Amino acid sequence: MANLPRRMLGKTAIEITPIGLGVMQFAGGKGVFRFVFPPMPQSEMNAIVKTAWEGGINWLDTAEMYGKGYSEQGLARGLNAAGIADEDVIIATKWWPVLRTARNIPRTIADRQRYLEGYSIDLYQVHQPYSFSSPEAEMNAMADLVDAGLIRAVGVSNFSAASMRRAHAALALRGYPLASNQVHYNLLERSIEVNGVMETARELGITIIAWSPLASGMLTGKFHHNPDQLARTPPGRRLRLKRQLARSRPLIDLLAEIAPRYEASIAQVALNWLIHFHGDTVVAIPGASRVHHAAEAAGAMHFRLSDEDMQRIDEASRPQR
Repeated sequence: MANLPRRMLGKTAIEITPIGLGVMQFAGGKGVFRFVFPPMPQSEMNAIVKTAWEGGINWLDTAEMYGKGYSEQGLARGLNAAGIADEDVIIATKWWPVLRTARNIPRTIADRQRYLEGYSIDLYQVHQPYSFSSPEAEMNAMADLVDAGLIRAVGVSNFSAASMRRAHAALALRGYPLASNQVHYNLLERSIEVNGVMETARELGITIIAWSPLASGMLTGKFHHNPDQLARTPPGRRLRLKRQLARSRPLIDLLAEIAPRYEASIAQVALNWLIHFHGDTVVAIPGASRVHHAAEAAGAMHFRLSDEDMQRIDEASRPQR
């Protein structure tokens, strides 16, 4: 495993690399994800996990929702196949709150542990801000799990600035910090910079975990350089990507201009901007459906864009307001 600088996850004692690996694709063929991702053999999951680890990535993000435990299990088996010990890796997973109450949190933690096959839960996140319970009730249930030694830290996902504050305050009463908020953030989706989420995260010392940091592949440049690839994407995703194609071209051209100076790919430049432009506040979890995706994600941590290049990218990607 490459030795790379790490950051604190929020105000916890957990150290993570600026890039983690999202393994939603490991749910391919299971649950609702059978319509999104093709089935993936365990051997491929094993190779992806091993490649990410060898590239320096020390944490991986999964969720109950990703195949109802199938992604968690695939991740655990990939870690075991690579000989990665529980104490050496950081695992983040999520509780699905829709049509549930906070009372479900302690009732289903055993399922998460069972699918993770002996690997510990370092960060447990509320996956969405929609449940029959308040953020306060959810955070109290999560704090109970920390008290019991079943998880190490608590995070949320897709929470607004106001909901973040409520969650943060509820956990503070129990003596714990809110570690993170996992949100949609990339160079083509920068709404958290204006809706208060980024500002609140900085104020409270909460880490922003950027999901879809490459905008479903749009920020790799592959659709610009080979538009025929759009035909291979699911219909709903294809329509969204087509809308982004023209407006993102100037940005992709700039990333393509900058990339050779760092011996990097367009995707690596896009990821490097995310993890450095806001200091240590933002980390990213690109997904990987192929081994080379994991290698590319890890490689995004092996250089740092100049301040001048980050400013140029900022200006080129800033939405018109």
